[in-house]
Amino acid sequence: MTDTVPALLAELAALDDPRIREVNRRHGDDHGVNLGKLRAIAKRLKTQHELAIELWATGDTAARLLALLVCRPRSFTRDELDRMLREARAPKVLDWLVSYVVKKHPDAEALRLAWLDDEDAVVASAGWALTSDRVVKRPEGLDLDALLDTIEAEMADAPDRLQWEMNTTLAQIGIAHPVHRARAVAIGERLEVLKDYRTPPNCTSPFAPTWIAETVRRQEAAAAH
Repeated sequence: MTDTVPALLAELAALDDPRIREVNRRHGDDHGVNLGKLRAIAKRLKTQHELAIELWATGDTAARLLALLVCRPRSFTRDELDRMLREARAPKVLDWLVSYVVKKHPDAEALRLAWLDDEDAVVASAGWALTSDRVVKRPEGLDLDALLDTIEAEMADAPDRLQWEMNTTLAQIGIAHPVHRARAVAIGERLEVLKDYRTPPNCTSPFAPTWIAETVRRQEAAAAH
């Protein structure tokens, strides 16, 4: 098969499974392609940045996911990434854009700071996703007390996606930074964000106090061995 955009769109359309589409629809995603099969196509294509730009431009969710797998992250400009984030609304596209592309970009920190206080809650959520990553991997220079102040003041009333990312940052501060653990737990207990979230069996609750306690317990158990 010639790997043109029309041919790839047809290939993705042929893989669309109504059952997968229905499951994804409940999470806000409008595609029905098995992600393992999507990754197999990306593996065949390897890195093709110009093709990725064309796939993204179609606006099709499955095509955009494929684009994020075959692009060259460092070849995007900062403005292009900002535009892509504002264009994207499917949760999986937003997740992959931040995780697979923005985090690998030289301007990731500048984008984090620019997005963190954006009026668009979806854009701000990307800033918080980058922040939670820094809390764990590169906390030097972060004002964790100020982050906790913001979370304490704003998380309870934040829109769902932004609230989720702020809560993730709260939990990661509590997990990775023992000196802030008690305050992180106290904030979580007072705000009760995601306390009643239905968690699948064998998964850790996203309720920050539970998440922190369980992760720390596992880390301490692993260290003891």
